[in-house]
Amino acid sequence: MRKIAYIIIFLAVFIAANAQNIYDVQYPKYEERAVWLATIGGIDWPRTKATDAASTERQKQELRAILDRLQQANINVVILQTRIRGSVIYPSDIETWDETITGRAGRAPSYDPLAFAIDECHRRGMELHTWLVSIPLGTSQRQRSYGTMSVTRRHPTLTKTVGGEVFMIPGQPGTADYIASIAREIVERYDVDGINLDYIRYPESSYRFSDDNLYKTSTGMTKADWKRENITRIVRRVHDEVKAVKPWVKLSSSPVGKYRSLTRYRSGGWDCFDGVYQDPQAWLHDNIQDILFPMMYFLGDHYYPFLYNWEENRYGHPIVPGLGIYFLDPKEGHWQLNDVRAEMHAARNSGIGGIAFYRSEYLIRNFKGIYDATCEEFFPYPALTSPMTWSGHTNAPAQPTKLKYKDGIITWDFSQPLTDGRWPIVHFNIYGSNIYPVDITRPENLLAQRIPATQYQIAGRALTKSFYAVTAVDRFGNESKPAQEASTITVRPSRDAIIAAVRQHFAGTSAKSAPSKKAKKEKASKVKTEKVKVEKVKVEKVKQEKVKAEKQEKKKTEVRTIDFSKYLD
Repeated sequence: MRKIAYIIIFLAVFIAANAQNIYDVQYPKYEERAVWLATIGGIDWPRTKATDAASTERQKQELRAILDRLQQANINVVILQTRIRGSVIYPSDIETWDETITGRAGRAPSYDPLAFAIDECHRRGMELHTWLVSIPLGTSQRQRSYGTMSVTRRHPTLTKTVGGEVFMIPGQPGTADYIASIAREIVERYDVDGINLDYIRYPESSYRFSDDNLYKTSTGMTKADWKRENITRIVRRVHDEVKAVKPWVKLSSSPVGKYRSLTRYRSGGWDCFDGVYQDPQAWLHDNIQDILFPMMYFLGDHYYPFLYNWEENRYGHPIVPGLGIYFLDPKEGHWQLNDVRAEMHAARNSGIGGIAFYRSEYLIRNFKGIYDATCEEFFPYPALTSPMTWSGHTNAPAQPTKLKYKDGIITWDFSQPLTDGRWPIVHFNIYGSNIYPVDITRPENLLAQRIPATQYQIAGRALTKSFYAVTAVDRFGNESKPAQEASTITVRPSRDAIIAAVRQHFAGTSAKSAPSKKAKKEKASKVKTEKVKVEKVKVEKVKQEKVKAEKQEKKKTEVRTIDFSKYLD
């Protein structure tokens, strides 16, 4: 019966992915929309090595261009590879510079790439999560190039080399402390939004890695349980170190895409629980992880049953399936756009928490139209990341007050501090609509997020809106009640009045008879007497709507003439 249900769901999703969107799609207000941005070898970024002022600026501009494209696609989480293979892309006291930034391992650039990336993401309303490759350390040759800063030199008891490949040893208790120290260093120094543990697992069997010599039967655990506990110890240690510094920083990992074999769908030996000794569902249950980004780079029966298994065992946390869009590249695989679209529809319809893409290059280069589909079909509006309801921090910040519009800028007051002295603790979301009051529950009304100050320059899609609202949001995602802009509309017209006005509009006549010449003269005389200076602040045609703003010099208030037809939107 369960297999039949999966087939029905798959067919429904496939049909939806191939059908025209003839119905009003309901987009979620909260959804993790993530992209992995790889730095190893500069495969996503950087292509230019920062060796002088000019090349450093080119390197920065490359990242800006990538983030601009991601912002246009309404991506809200960037997972930036920060620890590569026992090397990093920021000035660290623990590990050395990776060669990807300057072209030479250990050589520092003239700027801090991680700080720059965080600022640029936040400027675009996106979160930045640092991606830390946990267990693999690359080749022994790579480690030798790091000199005295190599972990194999500084902590030889924590590493093991097998066939020329070096790994951290999960069975050594000190490995958990070492990886956690890197995570803590980052959150103490940077305004990151998340720490993502990649390759937080035992190496696959092809590497013939083993730390079985450390296993003792006296633990009371089977060898498999002991290995899972070794990985869980690292995850827990990272949690304890990070949350002690900044409890709002989101902890996540990228586990293997299948948790374990299901009754009717086998994992083929490549799964979390039995294959590489991860137990991410337990990590969610115990709240030592906030989010999962499982690497679900599969099709058909290897994707859909395991997607719903993840959804059924998420314990109130978002799980964000990572889609292998690199298979859209003919050099990598034979996936078609509809393969990915169907998986995206299934993920969204399941309510699992979001969608992630591996990796940035394949999205922004629009392989087989994936970027266009993302922008137009799936993410036409911004979305907020999920509130951390499981964290125990659920009190919303104060409501903003005194929202005003003037000369293309909205401003508001806020009674609480915006920072704790060093880090932002509150930011603001902007909503807009042509219906008053603005409904902040409608995703299409969200215009901008993560605004760090108490003002906002109206631009882009916001120019088409007549009314605005602002909410305050803390770092846990708790959102206040909205401050609404003052409106001259006190009574909404009835539906019959709206329909009549629209019919009159399309008939080319007025709902009332045209004013006489005498009335026009009286009106002109009245305007002249009152010395009203009319300032045209916005003119945008959106379907049948027309917005006018009038500013009276004496009263210093704004008057808006509203076309009733907009209420039919």
